[in-house]
Amino acid sequence: MAELVRVAVDAMGGDNAPGEIVKGCIDAVNEEKNVKVFLVGREADVNAELAKYTYDKDRVCVVNAEEVIEMAEPPVMAIRKKKDSSIVKALYMVKNNECDAYVSAGSTGATLVGGQVIVGRIKGVERAPLAPMIPTSKGASLLIDCGANVDARASHLVQFAKIGSVYMENIMNKPNPTVAIVNIGAEEEKGNNLVKEAFPLLKSCPDINFIGSIEARDIPEGYADVIVCEAFTGNVILKMYEGVGKIMLKTLKKTMLANAKTKLGALLLKKELKENMKQFSLEQYGGAPMLGLNGLVMKTHGSSKAIEIKNTVIQCVSFAQKNINDKISQKISAE
Repeated sequence: MAELVRVAVDAMGGDNAPGEIVKGCIDAVNEEKNVKVFLVGREADVNAELAKYTYDKDRVCVVNAEEVIEMAEPPVMAIRKKKDSSIVKALYMVKNNECDAYVSAGSTGATLVGGQVIVGRIKGVERAPLAPMIPTSKGASLLIDCGANVDARASHLVQFAKIGSVYMENIMNKPNPTVAIVNIGAEEEKGNNLVKEAFPLLKSCPDINFIGSIEARDIPEGYADVIVCEAFTGNVILKMYEGVGKIMLKTLKKTMLANAKTKLGALLLKKELKENMKQFSLEQYGGAPMLGLNGLVMKTHGSSKAIEIKNTVIQCVSFAQKNINDKISQKISAE
């Protein structure tokens, strides 16, 4: 039997904690035999949720943490002051090698700050980017960075491209993944100062498959496997993706329920539609990893339900078993 991958989960983070968080973890343990989950949070609340389920008691532990970092709290101050919070305790479990990975649907700011200052970066990594998978017509692409480094430098973007390539090649099984930089046009001379400076560096980088610029409208077509940008641009792209997706689903549902004829059509197409729409669901890809740290830090949506938590925990197993951090370290040290 393979060695268990230990995942520390912030049981108190997110809109649906602890109920959906605990359920997602139990679903992960029941589906993936190589994981052990440490639920970090208010013991009484977590145990009350655990009592609802049947699971392997040897692979689920509760770690008491009485404090909770709220979404609106200043992250740096919260990390410093709330040492007994579920986020801080879970991150220290990764730092101290008690766990291999951390998962939270809680404060993004606290997770990003804690990842940098508590877990720490791999030697040689200048900045650790947040990198979610986003659905495309060809499967999924990695958007790197989408929230961690708003004021990035050109050298950071080159590292993001290398780190993202390692992730896509090993986790998504994409040999020689294509890399593109987000731009306002396809021409090399287009873009702001950061893009103009980064483009030639990416173009001359021998260990990535750089294909040039990508415009936002081409991202959903899946023209690139790794989409490189600084966090401001990446976050705008991600939030627009989510917003347009919700509107499309709402409009589709409204159209299908408009009258008896459309309802009949919807009934006939229900199975095929459900299957085809799965590829555009962000939930199936789990959370966004903060890559380049001395341990895996995963951030899921604040509104995460059990399915996203489950998929994120299982994603941690693949990350650990494929030694992604070692491969990132090798890639960066070869610079």
